[in-house]
Amino acid sequence: MVKQTFLFVALSSFMMMSCSVSKNAKAQRNLLSGTWSLNNVSYENNTGNFKSVIFNDAEDICFEGSDWFFRDNNSTGRYTISSSTLCQGGDRFFRWSVVEPSQNYSSQLQFKFIDEKRKDISGGFGYRLTIAAINEQAMTLKSNVTVDGELVTIVYEFTKK
Repeated sequence: MVKQTFLFVALSSFMMMSCSVSKNAKAQRNLLSGTWSLNNVSYENNTGNFKSVIFNDAEDICFEGSDWFFRDNNSTGRYTISSSTLCQGGDRFFRWSVVEPSQNYSSQLQFKFIDEKRKDISGGFGYRLTIAAINEQAMTLKSNVTVDGELVTIVYEFTKK
């Protein structure tokens, strides 16, 4: 009985340690929680005019002015795009987390699309954006893509509502 209890306590401790979130990731999750407005989508590391479809969803211009909501108690969220002649408006739901990659890299926001009932609709496929800066009022996320063999960084600038 003592052996079984010790084994249970040891396994429980291991599971809690392996599932725990670092203090930095927790702080970023808390900062992310709430409603944000995506004010600007821009491009770095290359010259020229760019037009892109972001998150395999809509053109970059459709995301400017979109509202993003992050709920930290169940890791769900949504973004809302306004309808226009270029943009199919509506809510897109996602499950999100903050990931801390190996040393010398910034934390990342990762998300995948879900439906209104929180079921995965992306087949496990998702997105990761580097958290370049975040505080109580503003957030900057970045993602690297390749265009004609050249690196381009998409920059997403948010303000908290």
